[in-house]
Amino acid sequence: MPSYRSFLWTALVAACMALSGLGSAAAQGKPEGEMRFALYVTLAPAWLDPGEAVPGFFTPFWLMYGVHDALVKPMPGNNMAPSLAESWTESDDKRVYEFTLRKGVKFHNGDPFTAEDVVFSFKRTKGAQLQQKVKEAVIVDPHKVRFVLHEPWPDFMSIYASLASTAAWIVPKDYFEKVGADGFKKHPIGAGPYKFVSNRPGVELVMEAYEGYWRKMPSVKRLVFQSVPEATTRLAMLKRGEVDIAYMLDESLGQAVKDDPMLKLAFSGGVGTFFLDFFDMWNPKSPWADQRVRKAASLAIDRKALSQAATLGASPPNGNIVVQGFEFALQIDPDPYDPAAAKKLLAEAGYPNGFDAGDLNVWPPYSGTGEAITGYLGAVGIKTRMRTAERAAFLAALTAKKLTGVCMCVAQVYGNASARMAELVPTGGTYSYGGFPDIDELFARQLAESDRGKREAILHQIQRTLHERTRFAPIFDFTWPSGVGPRVEEPGLMLINPYPWAAPLEEVRLKRQ
Repeated sequence: MPSYRSFLWTALVAACMALSGLGSAAAQGKPEGEMRFALYVTLAPAWLDPGEAVPGFFTPFWLMYGVHDALVKPMPGNNMAPSLAESWTESDDKRVYEFTLRKGVKFHNGDPFTAEDVVFSFKRTKGAQLQQKVKEAVIVDPHKVRFVLHEPWPDFMSIYASLASTAAWIVPKDYFEKVGADGFKKHPIGAGPYKFVSNRPGVELVMEAYEGYWRKMPSVKRLVFQSVPEATTRLAMLKRGEVDIAYMLDESLGQAVKDDPMLKLAFSGGVGTFFLDFFDMWNPKSPWADQRVRKAASLAIDRKALSQAATLGASPPNGNIVVQGFEFALQIDPDPYDPAAAKKLLAEAGYPNGFDAGDLNVWPPYSGTGEAITGYLGAVGIKTRMRTAERAAFLAALTAKKLTGVCMCVAQVYGNASARMAELVPTGGTYSYGGFPDIDELFARQLAESDRGKREAILHQIQRTLHERTRFAPIFDFTWPSGVGPRVEEPGLMLINPYPWAAPLEEVRLKRQ
């Protein structure tokens, strides 16, 4: 049996909760009232099932923090907080991880939470990285699970226990096997602070407080999530009192909230980085194969103006696809806005009159930013046609490697620099249409490096090389304005930093009448 270095976080988390006002509130009464959210996307039924989540796709956590719970997850003040697991240990050789599960926890239907649910949920996880690295998931006893890796992997917890995957988010094995995958999406059962009530796909999803939630009883009785694609409609509903939080408003709508004394302007996000990905750069006959052309596209973009137009200037420009503040992130200044230099590079590359670059695929629903980028590229002679799609269709085409041209994409993976790059940088990554052999070798080497300093040096070398080769054209770390109505005491925005939506949902509160 290997020796273990223990990670017993419980006391630390309890202290953080006490200091921040979180945790159990003995004097709290029963949940009351209803809080309504206007969302900018259509909520897909698949987002209610952790096992259906696509690696690197962040949006399903919108619902995970309500209906479901995880062994370990980001929480206020601790981006790796023990939840359904009270503690865990890591072997000295980083090949064995053992989780001690919280006793007495029940799912919404009354089923007890046990190690069987943990192993069952892990085996359903999508994404090859975890499944390839983990040799076996062992039930030690009903309240203890052991993960054994094929070889040391320093990123196991960064992938498993952050929001880089849904592998640690637990569904009840017996119930799932009884109703099947389709039945589970129609009526999911979890162990989170809110129970599923109803879902009208594309219209409205309703949750109700689970008073037996182990961490604390939620304050709000019902949460209603409404799909409202038009930002102007979201703001109008907020002004009329039909919703309490209107997510993602642009510059003019955000200013309207700021000017209304009855409303509050709030900012959240910071985990998603907008960037250009040059899908056709791996085709030697494509103009995008020339690094000068890719650099020209980057220099053509006015990042500060884009941030102002989209987010009231709240989104900081970034020269890296890795969010600043992530472990192992390398600080890289964004390229300046220099259209003259862009035209000069295009002429040097043999395109003095520009060229037809084909499609500009835009990550839904950010068509406004996509239109602006089309304009910036066109101004220096790079002609593109913006293509939009519903998010599920876009992601299906993206992961099937069926898109061409260039993409205004969003890197969303939580964790550290390695986790953020894993699906984008190596050849064969979920979202990678190609790769560099030397970077593939460096990426594989850092995954096996146990010395933190040496690993950081390798990851910095990778990020620096990506910048020098203009593998991507990073734009900014997306932080957007939302509107909060007068009934809201605590909207739950940025309690977890960085995290874009209200969470943890047991902390949202309405003003008591």
